Amino acid sequence: MKSITFNQQNTSAIGMGTWHIGEGNQARTESEMAALRFGLDHGINVIDTAEMYGEGKSETLIGNVIKDYSRSDFQLISKFYPFHATPKLIEQSLKASLKRLQTDYLDLYLLHWRGQTPLAETVEGLENMVQAGLIKNWGVSNFDIEDLKELNTLPNGKNCRINEDLYNIGSRGIEYSILPWQKEHNMSFIAYSPFGSDGSEYLKIAPVIQEMAQQKHITAYQLLLAWVIRNHDLLSIPKSSSVEHMKQNIEAVDVSFSEDELELLDKTYPAPKNEKPLDTI
Repeated sequence: MKSITFNQQNTSAIGMGTWHIGEGNQARTESEMAALRFGLDHGINVIDTAEMYGEGKSETLIGNVIKDYSRSDFQLISKFYPFHATPKLIEQSLKASLKRLQTDYLDLYLLHWRGQTPLAETVEGLENMVQAGLIKNWGVSNFDIEDLKELNTLPNGKNCRINEDLYNIGSRGIEYSILPWQKEHNMSFIAYSPFGSDGSEYLKIAPVIQEMAQQKHITAYQLLLAWVIRNHDLLSIPKSSSVEHMKQNIEAVDVSFSEDELELLDKTYPAPKNEKPLDTI
């Protein structure tokens, strides 16, 4: 498995997303658990979840998987609701997540999206959890460039390690200012929904995607994932509910593109030329 620098560490080139995981019947749950185990057994060492996912069901399923693994071998990320963003509620949410995950710390804890709580209060609460040893680092999710700039001006705001936004070939707005700003400020980036907005609308796959995938003897979805991680400078977290799809995600890490292929894709899915509103699910 290729590696990237993520959260100031060398980690796998992709992580495992878990939205909607843990919400089905027993057969589906067993398939999802097998997929997570396959990922951990084959070099993926980042798992991303949230208290919102199935109102804790995703975290519970993950906890039942990772209890059989050495905790130091992977990074575990969870997120809390914006209406849990005060210091007191952050601590309550975190402890509930830790219990469901059957672990005593998170590598990263993220504000899932921005709400009404002042960012300064949220930062204070997160810093308290670092000091308590319950999280190693913290970050944010679904922040646009102005949110990031504001956060950076706050006391301890520069301690934000991660921003997680939607990013795929059909949603490239972050390339204009967010990615360059985060690189300048040494903040890692997580790209969710590499295949489109799961639960909303998947990417409209143009013929160029299908044709290029056929030429490379891969699936269109493998090509979409490979495109997101093409520059080896961010972490993508595709979700997989089966071992077969997890295997395909892992194989996508080794897919590369020629300059001509990238130019061809750019013609169909052009890069942004100005600031765009942040895309979310």
